[in-house]
Amino acid sequence: MYKLIDGKAHSRALRQEIAEGVAQYKKNYGKDIGLAVVLIGDDGASQVYVRNKIKGCGEVGIKSYAYYLPADTTQSQAEELVGGLAADPAIHGILVQLPLPAGLDAQKILSLIPVEKDVDGFSESNIGNLCLNNNCLVACTPNGVMKMLEREGIQIKGKNAVVVGRSNIVGKPMAMLLLNADATVTVCHSKTRNLKEICSSADILVAAIGRAKYITADMVKDDAFVIDVGMNRDENGKLCGDVDFENVKDKCSYITPVPGGVGPMTITMLLYNTLAAAQRSVQIG
Repeated sequence: MYKLIDGKAHSRALRQEIAEGVAQYKKNYGKDIGLAVVLIGDDGASQVYVRNKIKGCGEVGIKSYAYYLPADTTQSQAEELVGGLAADPAIHGILVQLPLPAGLDAQKILSLIPVEKDVDGFSESNIGNLCLNNNCLVACTPNGVMKMLEREGIQIKGKNAVVVGRSNIVGKPMAMLLLNADATVTVCHSKTRNLKEICSSADILVAAIGRAKYITADMVKDDAFVIDVGMNRDENGKLCGDVDFENVKDKCSYITPVPGGVGPMTITMLLYNTLAAAQRSVQIG
């Protein structure tokens, strides 16, 4: 019998802990924790994500600063804004919502975010520190996966872990986090041969490829822990993950649903990172 990993429940519990940490920070230092969110253009999905991030800030007591720029914003205008936020002591975290409109150099803009304010965990320094297993700000979605595994009491040490997907946002940092936790890690991608055989050897299988119901029952080992990071639409327009949930679940010991699994943890880990960044700024200062 499988156990469903309830991302909503874990997110609620962690947000309560974050709210307590934010309140303690304000009590100790007499100032707010600030998160700046920059949205350039009018992408509908990005607008929803930004609203949810601002709402999350309000729930835990973090002060949000939202900057909405038009789609015709120039590179120099975007850089000027982010550079100003980088120098502002009231801002502890900076998030530039991706994707950016065509014509803007996202990497150049993101490079202006100081490593200590990089609450998305995307900077070269934070990624490098993750590889070195140093204390750093970690990409929100994979870090959320690790938090759920930890809170479920799932032991990672010595397990065979397979990550399907090698994106810079999820796949690569997910693999490094599992490796740092003493799992034996295999990363699979579009050029991987014998994918079925590799996946079916996994004690922990993380699907992060963005293909609806791609992971089928014959790719999953009995009693595996299956983590579905995907967010897709099936043939009926219904939200679904990268895992064929209905046919896979009974083979698992633990599995995350879509929606309601990994998704709720992503914004929560952004809030977690913002609190951590503020706490470190005081320690460094």
